[in-house]
Order: sequence, then C-alpha cells, then structure tokens
Amino acid sequence: MMTVDHRQGHLEKVRSTLSVFVYPLQYVANLPVAVINWVSEALITRARLIEENARLRDKQLVLNSKIQKFQILEAENERLRELLQSSEKLDERVLIAELLAVDLQPFRHQIIINKGRREGVYDGQAIVDAHGVMGQIVHVGPFSSTVLLLTDPTHAIPVQINRNGLRSIAVGTGQSHILQLEHLPNNVDIKEGDLVVSSGLGSRFPAGYPVGVVYNISRVAGEPFVKVTIIPSAQLEKNREVLLIWPETTIESSPDFESPADDIDISAGL
Repeated sequence: MMTVDHRQGHLEKVRSTLSVFVYPLQYVANLPVAVINWVSEALITRARLIEENARLRDKQLVLNSKIQKFQILEAENERLRELLQSSEKLDERVLIAELLAVDLQPFRHQIIINKGRREGVYDGQAIVDAHGVMGQIVHVGPFSSTVLLLTDPTHAIPVQINRNGLRSIAVGTGQSHILQLEHLPNNVDIKEGDLVVSSGLGSRFPAGYPVGVVYNISRVAGEPFVKVTIIPSAQLEKNREVLLIWPETTIESSPDFESPADDIDISAGL
C-alpha cells in the first residue's frame, strides 16, 4: 500500500487535509518554547541596551566636563589676550597677576592677588585691567598683595574729563558699579557719556588711564555743587587677571626693576 501510494500519490490529498488540522496543534505545542525564546532574547536585548545607555551617559558626562573646561580655558585665553593687547599700549613695565580671594563684606571692596614683595610690588601701586583702572595696592606681603578697588568708599583717585581737561576727584560709593565725582561747580561743563581718565596728580596713578564714563548728572537749584555719577570702565566683578603697573619714574629709580624693554611678564601661574 505504501509502495503504491509512493508511486501513485493516492494519499497526498489526505495528508494535506490532515496537515491543516494538525498545524494548530503543532503551533500550540511549540508556543511555550517560542515564548520562552522571545522573552529571553528580549531580556538580553534590554539588559544590553541598559548597559549601553549607562556607558553612553558616563561618556557624555566626561565629554560635557571636558567641554566646560575648554570653554573656561577659551574665556581665560580671551582675557589674557585683552590684557596683553592693553599692555602693548603702555610705556610702563607691567606684570600680570591672578586673583586669589575677594573680600565678601558688603561695603569693603578689596581683592587679593598672587604677587607680592618678591616681584617688586609696593604700597600704592596702580592696578588696571584691559579696560581701565581697578584700584591700588594697600598691603604687600611676600607672596601676595591686597588691592583696594575704586568702588570702595575709602578710595579716591584724581581724575579729569577727557573732553575738556576738567579736574575732579572720583570716590567710591560702596556700590560695585558706581563712582561719584566730587567738588564740581553746579555750572560745570560736563555731559553724560564723557570719558573720565586718571589725571596723574598725586603721582600714584599714571595719567591717561580710563576710570569711567559719566552716567548721570544731577543739578539742584541753589546747591553749589553738581552731583555726578560715573560707571567704572574696569570690569571690577569679572576679572580673574589684572595688570600691575610700574611708572617709568619708579623703574628708573629702582635698580631691582627691569627696563621698559622687558616690560611684559606673564608669569601669573598659568
């Protein structure tokens, strides 16, 4: 019978019909194995994805940290370029210093820099940044110095209006962004936007350095003096590096100082 069926195929239709009925039973019988294989593969894939995501997050954290460091270095390089461009315009010897600390008392505007007596720093020495005068040295230690900023209420600097040479005194107000001009008559020739520069009187601050820009002028009838406020040119709250200045007269009188030909020292611990 089997030989006849093999040769003539009489039972082929029967087998086809039976396979239709048997297939669902085979599918149901194989379903648990298929489900187990699918779940196992899904769990392995999920675990692999979780591990890969964790690794990518760690890598992203490292890259973000590096990007932030690069941004900080880029900003620092930009500040140093500004300082060096500023120093190229000066005839005096200058030295770049870095900030070590800032006085946090609200009405006391002082900073500490990383240069001291061993670099030739002296009391009363002028400090500037790439934009203008910042203040002066009030205390010198062997390795660091304290700077009194322009905005400190105890600070005063002789100035003049760059437009007409009018002289005055710029004093600190205790506010980080405001100076005040003292002893100007009520009818004085001064305008908002006038550039105020150091006059050089008193031989402490060299002449011609930007101090600030006239911001507001208040004239009161019957008052003998006009109230003038100016905005400092220096970025007093943003600087991380500053320039120490040695006037030419100081350089010539001190054999320990270098000549103006060697006027730039960028050994600020960079």
